[in-house]
Amino acid sequence: MIYGEEKFKMKNEKFKILRFALCLLQFAILFSGCAAFELGGEIQKGRMELMYGDPKVALSHFRRAAELQPDYLLDYSIFREGVWTYVGRANYASGELAEARQALERARSRYEQDDLAKLYLGLVLGRDGEQQRGLREIETGLTGLADWLDYIEQYHTDGRFWDPTKTIRGESRRNLAMIKGRDVNWKELIENVEWIGKEIEREIDRAREDKSEDRVREGERADQP
Repeated sequence: MIYGEEKFKMKNEKFKILRFALCLLQFAILFSGCAAFELGGEIQKGRMELMYGDPKVALSHFRRAAELQPDYLLDYSIFREGVWTYVGRANYASGELAEARQALERARSRYEQDDLAKLYLGLVLGRDGEQQRGLREIETGLTGLADWLDYIEQYHTDGRFWDPTKTIRGESRRNLAMIKGRDVNWKELIENVEWIGKEIEREIDRAREDKSEDRVREGERADQP
């Protein structure tokens, strides 16, 4: 009888442990979903402020996103941009060059393929007196962006939605030619590279919209008798 009671208690304890573990798992899943939702919201709010509003407000959103996930890469687009690149760009737009440099170097070290990090780091270095290193970073960033756009146009199913007029690639290569020339007009180069950076960010949304509209048209054609 004692043995039976002990066996029952052991089963009961195992059941309690299992139930507690399931509760922890459910909480973790719920928390993960909430954190992901909050992260996405901070990134989107920051992007809108960076492109159309106040870069200082954008910076607060991007810093919060970096706290939530320091290794975040833009995950709803085929273009990969890290959260620290966003932090650095918002710093740069706010005139905080030292902070921008720190964030962009961090972005550069975390994700080698982040061409916007290279581009904006080059801008920061150029405006901070390190023009030769700045030119190398800008050249690397522009080359990477243009080559990436060429690559996805040829090999990715979504490539046709990106830079369809080749305007970004044309401007990138025109500025690459300027860099390879003897005399670099830094004022013009900075203005042009800033335009390319902003245009790439807008292209993220334009490509998504064009893809969505294309799906609607395909659905309408499929419904036609």
